Amino acid sequence: MNESMYKYMDVGLIHFMAYPQTIKGEGPILETLAEIAADDYFTLVEITWIKDDDTRRKAKALLDQAGLKIAFGAQPTLLTQKLNLNAEDPAERQQAIDQIKSSIDEAYFMGARGLAVLAGKDPGPDGRTAGKKLLIDSLKQLCNYSAGKGRMPVVLETFDRVPYGKNTIIGPTVEAVEVAEAVKSECPSFGLMVDLSHLPLLGESAKQCLTLAKPHLVHAHIGNCVMRDSSHPAYGDEHPRFGIAEGENGVDELVEFLRALLDIGYLDGKTPSPVSFEVKPIAAHEETTAVVVANAKRTLNQAWARI
Repeated sequence: MNESMYKYMDVGLIHFMAYPQTIKGEGPILETLAEIAADDYFTLVEITWIKDDDTRRKAKALLDQAGLKIAFGAQPTLLTQKLNLNAEDPAERQQAIDQIKSSIDEAYFMGARGLAVLAGKDPGPDGRTAGKKLLIDSLKQLCNYSAGKGRMPVVLETFDRVPYGKNTIIGPTVEAVEVAEAVKSECPSFGLMVDLSHLPLLGESAKQCLTLAKPHLVHAHIGNCVMRDSSHPAYGDEHPRFGIAEGENGVDELVEFLRALLDIGYLDGKTPSPVSFEVKPIAAHEETTAVVVANAKRTLNQAWARI
């Protein structure tokens, strides 16, 4: 592609994945956000909860100064606390809903353009119909709560449904679309997020997934996974660097994914759409954030050159 990729996409980095020590809303949040803010490769940053009020205010000022667009990933608030938006127990589900409402408040304060969640655990074939109804109800509640504060959409990220991954009820793209249609019947701003990292775990091709998701797709992630070596420290949904020997995604797979995003019109060249790296250094391999992020940038540069 001869044209700049920035005409087509806002290139983002998921802060709490690149710097996993911040995933619980604590740690060196300001120092690590400053590294992203100083890197003009990125036009978007995805953040998560920041527990300390003063740190949150300083983070907002930093990102305002950088001119970065912001998206809010509420997935860590659910995963680290084992909360479930489709829990069968009403009190457990309400706890998850209340947590995301708090995250919505925080996302509005930070000026986020969208807030992403994930579905809860897959209850198995016998419980899926009821579980999806509960998930749809939770998502409608959250969309309506957000709509009462402004125009920020709530977004559902599709994950795997395998025991060595996140094993969430959503799940296969065809079922994610069914959920999206049900939620959008009342909440038209709702959308789906698709992650290249999850496609091998779902057994779906980029073309298959993105063609189905097209009417609802509002955000894309790009990254890698390991699924053939159960002894690997990044086995499952752990987002290792692109091109790792045991992994599934490198330049070729990213080319395929980007072409599919272009084919469905998600990357239309008129308004840049969010495409964010979700990559994490492997501590057991003594990897560093700086090198893993540089790897991601090289991979995207090479893939875009082949479009």
